[in-house]
Amino acid sequence: MSQSEWHTNAKSRWDTNADNWHSRSVDMWLTGSRKAIIPFFLKSVDKGRIVGDLGCGDGYGSYLLHQNGYNVTGMDFSDRMVEIAKKHEMNNLRFIQGDLNKLPFGDNELDAVMAINSIEWTESPLTALHELERVVMKDGYICIGLLGPTAHPRENAFPRLLGEEAICNTMMPWELERLAKDKGWIKVDEEWVYKKGVSPSLTKTLPSELKQALTFMTLFMYRL
Repeated sequence: MSQSEWHTNAKSRWDTNADNWHSRSVDMWLTGSRKAIIPFFLKSVDKGRIVGDLGCGDGYGSYLLHQNGYNVTGMDFSDRMVEIAKKHEMNNLRFIQGDLNKLPFGDNELDAVMAINSIEWTESPLTALHELERVVMKDGYICIGLLGPTAHPRENAFPRLLGEEAICNTMMPWELERLAKDKGWIKVDEEWVYKKGVSPSLTKTLPSELKQALTFMTLFMYRL
């Protein structure tokens, strides 16, 4: 599948799924699998910074960043997601359509970016990482949430084993860490969002790679 086909198919998937996602989004961000993200981001990035929320979906995460004092641009490649997200627009909070592999921002334009479960939906994650690095200023921050190895959404990648088209990449957390290290990014924080049934109290003594194996998502914060 060519890059244009990958992009078209992934975009179509999320256009179709946008309203269903929107119906569950608030709960995910406030009490569900995404509740740790904003507190994690706040630990490293000073309020008042210019932030890109890349793969923002229906924009609720962008809205929460804005409510915590950031100047936010949310971006998604699904037109329907952006249409829904624009309902949140206000001063210092806007939404645009765009592609992680060709970001609609200038060099060094942003103080920080957040990309939650979005790198996996690009044909070339490395290209997306190059783009994140390009648009973030020196000493700026890159926050990435990456699906754990057994997270349910990874099933979207299974058709590749049958020789069929797949629009979800299977990059592992440790692979992201290696790519980031090769690029010279400095990891300043990491947090694990565990799958249901995993007690955090039992994981305290485990090394990072085993913690990642038990997660729905691993959160990374890098500084350039």
